[in-house]
Amino acid sequence: MIGSRIYLIRGSKVMFDHDLAALYQVSTKVFNQAVKRNMDRFPEDFMFQLASTEALNLRSQIVTSSWGGRRYAPFVFTEQGVAMLSSVLKSKRAIQVNIAIMRAFVKLREVLATNKEVLERLARMERVQRTHDANIQTIWSHIEQLMTPPKPKKKYRIGFNTNAGQITSGGGR
Repeated sequence: MIGSRIYLIRGSKVMFDHDLAALYQVSTKVFNQAVKRNMDRFPEDFMFQLASTEALNLRSQIVTSSWGGRRYAPFVFTEQGVAMLSSVLKSKRAIQVNIAIMRAFVKLREVLATNKEVLERLARMERVQRTHDANIQTIWSHIEQLMTPPKPKKKYRIGFNTNAGQITSGGGR
């Protein structure tokens, strides 16, 4: 459930403030107030606010209502920002949720690493296959050359030519 709420934005794996608030079982407003009271704990690489164009793009992708709802772009939290939330939100629920979220980030990292290894192996196999294909093509063209009968050579007559009364050697007619 948590893994499906982790998104890739600006090259970072992040979670939205409203998703985190739902997991912590508080309203988004209360969640963001707690974060804003501790802004010095959340540098740009821990938390950032989406640009309005990013928020509009997400809204159209997620198909949410364009009227009602939020009046500002959402905050997103990186893995470090989620870890920092444990120092801001101190309830038992917050501790449990934080542990679950950190495990989800670790699992996602493992899955991505595994996928990266698989992709690298596939790329190596593809390179080998291309080399093999080129070698097979070369072998096939040599086999075709060997299988095609040679063109008949032009025969030259050597000796006395009775028509002209001349003796020719090698290349005469």
